[in-house]
Amino acid sequence: MAAVRFVVSGRVQGVFFRASTRAEALRLGLEGSARNLADGRVEVIARGPDEALRELERWLWQGPPAARVEDVAREAVDETSAGRAAGGFHIG
Repeated sequence: MAAVRFVVSGRVQGVFFRASTRAEALRLGLEGSARNLADGRVEVIARGPDEALRELERWLWQGPPAARVEDVAREAVDETSAGRAAGGFHIG
């Protein structure tokens, strides 16, 4: 298992990005969270198998239909940052 932090830039707030990300992450069997950042970006922290994380990253570059993604930054994080204790995938 790995844990990754993605920061997604572009038109990603107010377009159901977090809810759509949650649905995709759950479909992939990932745990973690998605939240809006004050600067208009969305932060996604996810934990799970490497292939599922790669699939999520590919999806983040598209997002839901109304989104216009400009960039997806990725960095590895400690597993506990991905909400391991809480389980599931949460929207903040």
